[in-house]
Amino acid sequence: MSPFTALADPSRRRILDLLRERPRLVGELSAELGLSQPGTSKHLRVLREAGLVEVQVDAQRRRYALRAEPLTELDSWLAPYRRFWDRRLDDLERTLDTMPDEETP
Repeated sequence: MSPFTALADPSRRRILDLLRERPRLVGELSAELGLSQPGTSKHLRVLREAGLVEVQVDAQRRRYALRAEPLTELDSWLAPYRRFWDRRLDDLERTLDTMPDEETP
């Protein structure tokens, strides 16, 4: 599965946000997300298959950590869109700067 497909789900994006802070156990993620442990595990499997997370097994515990490398592909794809919006926002800023200030009562 591609990182793009894996990130289509808001719960999986939230998992990555949590893992950005630090590696976490499945139970911790479940509690933060308000999902069942099996539901969280399914999301983690998708993220693992997409290469976005890695798992460290310690007996019965599984600690998940973010893998930043696949996010580079996403960042590269988004770069031209950021430049597009930067130009648009610069145009908006120039327009707003030329507008007269409204007086407040």
